Parts: sequence; C-alpha cells; structure tokens
Amino acid sequence: MSGKPVQGRMTADGTGEVVVFLVGMRINKWRAVRSWLPVLRAMTPMIKELARDPERGMLGYRFVPGLRNVAVLQYWESKEKLLAYASDQSGAHRPAWAAFNRRARAGRDHVGIWHETYAVPAGSYESIYANMPPHGLGAVRGVVPVARRGERAADRLAA
Repeated sequence: MSGKPVQGRMTADGTGEVVVFLVGMRINKWRAVRSWLPVLRAMTPMIKELARDPERGMLGYRFVPGLRNVAVLQYWESKEKLLAYASDQSGAHRPAWAAFNRRARAGRDHVGIWHETYAVPAGSYESIYANMPPHGLGAVRGVVPVARRGERAADRLAA
C-alpha cells in the first residue's frame, strides 16, 4: 500500500449501491504452466480495458496476490454494468472465458477459477480508515471525515 496517510478518522465518500466483485484463479498443478499461465495473463488486458473506459462501470481494483491463489478485488457502480461487461461480445472478457472453457472441457484441471459478486444496497455498508492512505472503497470513492457520515458504524449504516 502506498500513498500518504490521511490524518484522522475518515470514511468512504459517496452514496448509492456498490458492487464488490472478487475474481481469481487457483493453481492446482504447478508444473502445468501452459495451463495456468494463460489464465493468469488474461486478467491484465481486462483490467486495462476497464481502466481505460470508466463508463463501463468499474470504480477501481486491487490485486490480491497469494502463493497458489491470485485474485482481483473490484468495485463496480452497479450489477447491471458488471453483467454488461461480462456479456459484451466485443470486450476482452468473452475470449478469455471461452479459452478457459475450452481447456476445462479438455479435462485439464490444472487451474481453477472462481468469482463472487456482492451487490450492496445503499445504506448497507460502512467503512473507517484511521491515519491510512486511501484504501479499499475509500480509494475509489474518496474519503470524508467520519463526522460527516456519523461517528459510529451504526450511524453510518443508517445513513
């Protein structure tokens, strides 16, 4: 994590729905580099495509590295925009998904993929960042002093 800490107690700015999308891969067989490396490489073009075009709806992302598992945490404006990207025939996602499915049908269980989607309605999330650089939802929506949205978590959830 980089950036200068923002002094004091802050919370993520913004109102409305937020969609949290987690997507990742698991290397099941290390020696099968030809199976898992293309899956690993497929994520970067999609992230670049989304970052170049904010109208698609991705607010921000963060890579979550691991030894066997690699994931990307993404924040989206809405589930409609996430689903539109996933089904866009002209985007980078469809060819990557089709290539993975071809490998899976061929019986290569050397790599696994997963995703989880959380559509969080307005008023159903809260955050606090104390003496932190912008992080998580605060990094993609900006931060405001906690007092602006409520001193306690319960206050911020009710807002």
